[in-house]
Parts: sequence; C-alpha cells; structure tokens
Amino acid sequence: MTVLSVPMADTGTASVTRRTRILRRLRRNPLAVVSFVVLALAALVAVLSPWLAPYAVEQTDFAHTFAPPGTPGHVLGTDDLGRDVLSRIMLGARASLEVAILAVATSLVVGVPLGLAAGYFRAWDAVISRFTDLLLAFPFLIMAVGLAAIRGASLTNAAVAVGIAQIPGVIRVVRSDTLRLKSLDFVAAAVVDGASDLWVLARHILPNATSVILVQATVAIPTAILGEAVLSFLGLGIQPPAPSLGTMLATAQQFAARAPWAAVLPGVVIMGLALAFNVFGDALRDALDPKGDRR
Repeated sequence: MTVLSVPMADTGTASVTRRTRILRRLRRNPLAVVSFVVLALAALVAVLSPWLAPYAVEQTDFAHTFAPPGTPGHVLGTDDLGRDVLSRIMLGARASLEVAILAVATSLVVGVPLGLAAGYFRAWDAVISRFTDLLLAFPFLIMAVGLAAIRGASLTNAAVAVGIAQIPGVIRVVRSDTLRLKSLDFVAAAVVDGASDLWVLARHILPNATSVILVQATVAIPTAILGEAVLSFLGLGIQPPAPSLGTMLATAQQFAARAPWAAVLPGVVIMGLALAFNVFGDALRDALDPKGDRR
C-alpha cells in the first residue's frame, strides 16, 4: 500500500501561514491586545523588580508607618512597619509569577505524558484514570498542609502543591485531545506506514495537541497565582519577611480599617494578573480554533 505524505516544504509553509493567521486574530481582538500588554508589563516588572523597586523589601521606616498613597517617597504608601508598599508589591508579584510558572511546568511535565499515554494506549487508560481520580480525592489545601508539615512552608513547596493539584486537569485535557487525534486519517496512515507508537506520539499527536496544551497552561496560571496567594495568606507558602501578595494580605487584614490600601492594592494586583491571564487564555483559545477559519 502506498501512503501519500505531505512534502516538508508545504508543511512548513502551512505552519507559517497558520501562525500568521493566529497572530492576526489576536491583533484584531482588543481584549487580547490589552491583556497581553498587561502581562508583558507585569513580567517585565517582575524580572526587573530587584532593580526597579525604590526600597529594599525589609527596609523599615518607623517614622512613616501607615503612610497613605501619595506620600512623598512612598507612591503607594507604607505598611505597619513603614515598609514601602510599592516595593513589596513588585517583589511579591515576582514571587507569585515564579510559583505560577513552576506549578504549571510541574503539572505539564507530569500531566502531558500521562494524558498522551491514557489517550493512545487503551491498556493504560484505566490505570491513569484511577490515578487521576486519586489525585482529585485529595483537596488542594489538605495536600498543601501535608507538604508544609513534611517539608516546611516555602515557595518551592507551594509551587509543588499547586502543581500537583493541576495535574488531573492537564491529564484529562491531553487525553481527550489525544483520543480525537488518534482517530484522524494522518495518524492511521502513519501506523500503516510502520511508524512506532513512540514516533506517532512524538511526531504526529503531540505537535497537533500543542495548541490545547498551550491554552490549558495559560488558563492554569491564574489558578496557580490564586493558589499561591491562598497558601501564603494561610502561612503555608512564602514565609515573611520575604514578600508575597498573599502574606501582604494576611498582614494587612489586621489593620484594614486604619490602612485599607495595604490590603486593597495587593488584592487588586492579584485580581488584575488573574483576569489578564484568563482573558488572554480565552482569546488564544479562540485564535487557535480551526473553526474560526469558516467564520
């Protein structure tokens, strides 16, 4: 049997055309552009925060405790110890993004191979599905408390806890897309042509599932940011005096009536980051949707 294959040059041209079409769709979506700009600025500030922050995060000024926003030298005011709120928010956002990236990377490294195996190998599907149910049986906070009790509360352990909680979602999304791709003609043609299972997964299914994985990662990041904030708020994540948006909220709640800005501003940053990631994830999903070509 002769199996027809698409020339590499045509495949490369089609890939470039598809990328151009996706970028054009994103540029035409105002919400996608705005959310991307917000995320780009947040990432830039997070990376450069050690040099951009006007004060050291542990620097105190007891003569100016609870200084309101607009105070000379403290644009966003100070907290109960006279620490600059702007500096702590900048470095706290850096910590939140670090946890989010580590958590999502952990979930992808574990979840993507398991999802591919569950969708492609029927013998492994039941085993991996039961493993997914087992992970879902443990509430996120209980898992985080267990890790904190065993290994101590830290940024790394918070990222691991959030990442483990996101593994079942990644497995299910990748499994579903693998089942869809497995039934398509180009996969059947590769199998008939004598390609091994590993080759089919690596060269045919995984590249075509990349868009789904990318969207899942984009949507998972805001969940990870909120998860880190919750853990730090409860004392299970990043520990003082290291800055974190969650620890800033936990500390500021005691003085919410006297200095509401110390609690409101970190909350606004958390909400803004989560909203920007969600909006951009939705726009990216729409841009990657092949059905959009017909509209």
